[in-house]
Amino acid sequence: MPRFYCPVPLTRGALLDLPAGAARHVQVLRMQPGDAITLFNGKQGPHAGSDADYALGGEWDATITQMGRSEVQVQVGAHHAVEREAGGNVHLAVGMPANDRMDWLVEKATELGVASIQPLMTERSVLRLSGERADKKVAHWQSVAVSGCEQCGGNRVPTIHPVQSLSAWLQAQPAVAAHARWLLSLCEGSVPLHQHQSHGTPRHATFLSGPEGGLSPAEEAAAAACGFAPVTLGPRVLRAETAALTALARLLA
Repeated sequence: MPRFYCPVPLTRGALLDLPAGAARHVQVLRMQPGDAITLFNGKQGPHAGSDADYALGGEWDATITQMGRSEVQVQVGAHHAVEREAGGNVHLAVGMPANDRMDWLVEKATELGVASIQPLMTERSVLRLSGERADKKVAHWQSVAVSGCEQCGGNRVPTIHPVQSLSAWLQAQPAVAAHARWLLSLCEGSVPLHQHQSHGTPRHATFLSGPEGGLSPAEEAAAAACGFAPVTLGPRVLRAETAALTALARLLA
């Protein structure tokens, strides 16, 4: 059954207009009044917001009641407290790969269950973003994450944070880490990731991964000073997006 992200309070029996993106998707699929769909609003449980209905999480049955030229009205049905999320909250801070590889990374990281993605500009980054162009890219990546959740069955849409420089992002990290911090590195002395997993998946973890060419020695030293432990995925040199996704898969699978 088609799934659509609807970030508004959902209550059984309510009539509501779908958000523009979901409405366009329904139109593209040539759906008709009477067709059944599934809605989710991306909340994470009973304490995620002030509105009890908004904070239920899970999924809702819905039926299309009216189709306009650009509007789609639905009636909300039963709620299902189903979740397909990963066991821990894993965040990815990544030096943005160039071209459309960042789109692909966001989509696949969403499918794997990442909690959030922080796009970073580093010394070796090819992709440089600022101002309105950066805002548009982040909005685009957020829509990619929404589509990824609709496709994979996830009910929690990962947050795509505003673009930052690596140095600014590291400066904003708390002095004492509240969760595991790992830096994907090829440097000598990096510990295989599986050795950190011997005690199970942590409830909260952040992966820091570089762009094409990796992080510079100075950047790796700055990350280490902020508590990021260097880890390796093996002897092979992976592309920037492949390395980040492999780390997520190993931790979240």
